[in-house]
Amino acid sequence: MLSHALDRGVLVVTVHQDPGISRRAELATRISSLVHAHKPAPVVIVLEDHAATNAAVSAVLRAHRLCSHLDTLMSVATHSAPARRLLEANADAGSHRLVVHSRIDIAISAANTAAAA
Repeated sequence: MLSHALDRGVLVVTVHQDPGISRRAELATRISSLVHAHKPAPVVIVLEDHAATNAAVSAVLRAHRLCSHLDTLMSVATHSAPARRLLEANADAGSHRLVVHSRIDIAISAANTAAAA
């Protein structure tokens, strides 16, 4: 369902498949575990084309709330314009701003720059 790697000090979590409604909580838990394990590294979540669904967006928004609570920078990269709009529209306004990118390389570079500042 997902994989992860460190790229220039940024935790990159790639969601490969739609978790569906029944597995979105599991996806959110897996992302949360990775965030805790690599804290304080900034996080970029990549939603691949097949994974850019409402269920995955919901899991990512849960992870964003956790990252905000932990004071960890988080952004998302996805080619899907509908998923980007959903993420931006439903991000928790009371926490750190969720930055959504259309390109993975820019998301990682921006996270790395922001963490260094």
